[in-house]
Amino acid sequence: MKSQRFIDRAYDLLTLRPVYHTLFWVIMYAIKVYSGYVENPEVDLWFLLGNEFISLLFFGVLVYFNLFYLIPNYLARNVLLYLSLVVLACAVVTPIKIFALYLKFSNVPNAQENLVMAQGSLYLASLFVTLLSTILRVITDWWRYQREKQTLQTQTIQSELRFLKSQINPHFLFNTLNNLYALTLKKSDKAPEIVLKLSEIMRYMLYECNEKRVLLTKEIQYINNYLDLERLRQAGAVEIKFTTEGHISEQLVAPLLFVPFLENSFKHGLSHHMRGGGFVRLHLKVQGDELEFNIENSKAEQLPRQEHPRSGGIGLVNVNQRLKILYPGKYTLDVQDQPHQYSVKLVLQLN
Repeated sequence: MKSQRFIDRAYDLLTLRPVYHTLFWVIMYAIKVYSGYVENPEVDLWFLLGNEFISLLFFGVLVYFNLFYLIPNYLARNVLLYLSLVVLACAVVTPIKIFALYLKFSNVPNAQENLVMAQGSLYLASLFVTLLSTILRVITDWWRYQREKQTLQTQTIQSELRFLKSQINPHFLFNTLNNLYALTLKKSDKAPEIVLKLSEIMRYMLYECNEKRVLLTKEIQYINNYLDLERLRQAGAVEIKFTTEGHISEQLVAPLLFVPFLENSFKHGLSHHMRGGGFVRLHLKVQGDELEFNIENSKAEQLPRQEHPRSGGIGLVNVNQRLKILYPGKYTLDVQDQPHQYSVKLVLQLN
C-alpha cells in the first residue's frame, strides 16, 4: 500500500508540466555534453558545457515559441501556414545562434571555420527539434484528452449507478411496508417476524450496498430474507422455491442485482393469482467464474384491469443499464414471456 502511494505521488509529480519540461532539457543537455566529449575527449569541459548551453538555449527559444504561439494560433487553422512560419522562425533564430557561437569561438579559429561550414546542418537541426516538439505536443494533448475523457466517463458511470441503485432501495422498502401495514391491520402474529426480517434487509442495504461489489453469500442471504417476507405474506398459498448449486464462498457480485427480477415475479406474477396456485422458482448456479441465475414465475390467464396506475417499478430497463455498466461484454440476459409463465436467465462472468 505504501509503495503504491509513493508511485502515485511520483507519477503526479512527474506529470506536472514544469517538472517534465525541466527533466527533458536536463537530460538533453547531459546527452549533448556526453556525446560531444566522446567525439573529442581533448576538448576543455567548461568550453563544451558553454557551447551546449548556448545551443540548447536557442533550441528552447524555438520550441517554446512553437508551443505557446505557433501551435495554438496556426496549427489547427492552416497547416501550410503553420509549417511556413516554423521554417521562417528557424531561418531567423539559427543565424543568431550561429553568430553567438561564432563570437564565443573568437579564440578558436578552427571552431569558427567548422561552424560556418555547418550552417546548413544547424538549420536542419533547429527545424527537426521544432517539429519534434510539435509531434510531442500533439501526442501529449491526445493523451491528456483521453485521460480526461476516461475520468468523465467514470464519473458519469458512477453517478448513473448511484441513481439506478437509489431507485431500488426505496421501492423495495415501500412494498415491504405496505405488506407490514396489511398484516398489522389483520393483527397478524407474523408482523413481528416481518419487522425482524425487514431490519436485516435494511441493515444490508444501508451499510453494505454502498460498495461496488459484495460477497455473493450476502446477496444470497438478502434474497432468502426477501423470500421469507413473501412466504409470510402469501401464507403458503403459492410455491416459493430457491435453490443454489456449486461452490459459493468468496465470489463478488454487484449488490442488489437480482432484486428487480424478484419484484417483477411477485408484483406482476403472483399478485394476480387471486385463488393461489402460483409459483416463483429461483435457481442460482456457480461454476468457476461463471454465475447463472434463473427465475421463473407463473402468470394468471387474465390480468385484472387496473383502475389506477401502479406506483414504483424499476423494470428491465434499469437492470440492463446496470449490467451494461457493471459487466460490459460479460453477461447475457434472456427473457421469455410466455402465456402462463415468465422466466429470466442471467449469466455473468464474475471476473
